[in-house]
Amino acid sequence: MSMLILKTPTRAEFTVKNSRFVAEAVPVASPGAARAFWHAQKERYDNGGHIVYAFITGPQGNVMGCSDDGEPSGTAGRPMLAVLKGSGLTNVIVTAARWFGGTKLGTGGLVRAYSDCARLALENAQVCELVPMTKLGVVVPYAFFEQAKRLLEERNFAISSENFAEAVTLEGEIASADAPQLRADLSELTGAKCRFFEPSGEIDPAVGAGPEDA
Repeated sequence: MSMLILKTPTRAEFTVKNSRFVAEAVPVASPGAARAFWHAQKERYDNGGHIVYAFITGPQGNVMGCSDDGEPSGTAGRPMLAVLKGSGLTNVIVTAARWFGGTKLGTGGLVRAYSDCARLALENAQVCELVPMTKLGVVVPYAFFEQAKRLLEERNFAISSENFAEAVTLEGEIASADAPQLRADLSELTGAKCRFFEPSGEIDPAVGAGPEDA
């Protein structure tokens, strides 16, 4: 199943029985980034520091978390998470700040209000399909460097680093679906004289030995 991601942050504000709610949905890359945003929100608002949140991350949307942050258990974070899970989005956090208006909303009222927080924050959100990416490194002889770099740019390979030593080492990422063909084309271009590796690992001389192995 293809997952969606937010293109830009969104915000919604509404009032229920004089209680003011401000909800925000923001794209995040990891659980750590989600929690960092939550902590920043707790510092930002003057509502006593209670910021409810729910987040989903991961290529399949299988990493998630939430917090009632002071609201009655099960009335805030979980309802927002349920809305997120039904949205098809990943790599997103929704936070909600509440200013108490003097009238208690009750358990059911809180569940509805916090569900609305997530729903309204996402209502007009601009989204796009998540494209799985693959990190890739390639070692290229100097004789093929210019041609190889031109090929990488044509194939939308996002170069993150270049290192010039006995050969040129290029690292970056490309859409996972396009990675096998890029390997094959680079091997053909260099006459099987390039070597591929995972940027966090060691060079594997067996990979990229020829177009048929890419």
